[in-house]
Amino acid sequence: MPTHHRLAPAWWLAGLAVLLEICYPLVHGQRRDQLTIATVLVFALATVAHLITSRGVLVGMAFLVVTATVGFTVEAIGTHTGFPFGSYDYAGTLGRRVLGVPLVIPLAWTMMAWPALSAARRLVDGRIATAAVGGWALASWDLFLDPQMVAAGHWQWAHRSPGLQGIPLTNYLGWLGVSILLMGVLHALVPQTGSDAQPLTLYLWTYGSSVLANLAFFGRPAVAITGGIGMGLVALPLLRRLR
Repeated sequence: MPTHHRLAPAWWLAGLAVLLEICYPLVHGQRRDQLTIATVLVFALATVAHLITSRGVLVGMAFLVVTATVGFTVEAIGTHTGFPFGSYDYAGTLGRRVLGVPLVIPLAWTMMAWPALSAARRLVDGRIATAAVGGWALASWDLFLDPQMVAAGHWQWAHRSPGLQGIPLTNYLGWLGVSILLMGVLHALVPQTGSDAQPLTLYLWTYGSSVLANLAFFGRPAVAITGGIGMGLVALPLLRRLR
């Protein structure tokens, strides 16, 4: 089967994830909470589907297990000890919880880990450089994500100072440390040969749509600026490289 035919389901799922994200500012209340869960599930499915069709079933399933396990473990430790992100608690707005962690949260790590790793591989070579750039590519996404989710009431921080846009700096440092380690593992796990157009498209879409949404819909220009600069350190060079 031609490659573009095999990858078609992954692209359709990516398109559905984009459509769901476009709808996010247009709904409110419980519908927005449900849409948030659906978006993460579809985006994560798009990521795993692309890995399966471009790298094989074993790689796709291993990627899912590693990212979801790491995501759940660090979140469970974080909610109970405050390490490595700081002290925070999840509300009951994101569905079923285990050990205080909504089950959808680990899939948020899954959904963006592959786009972040793909972006790093396009920009740098070598295990250490890829882990570092990939870790920044993933962690800088939280400059958009955390302010949005806190504003939506999905979780709250016990201490916000010293912080950035109401989010403690410990959170971003924790994200960066975990992300670098995760990228190092995933770089060794996922072969570099194969298509990467879909995850790169999703990474650039996430960046551009996050800047636009914070400027035009959420009324948070400071978040648009800080996230635009932080995530832009990867997204903008990536865009130039692809052009």
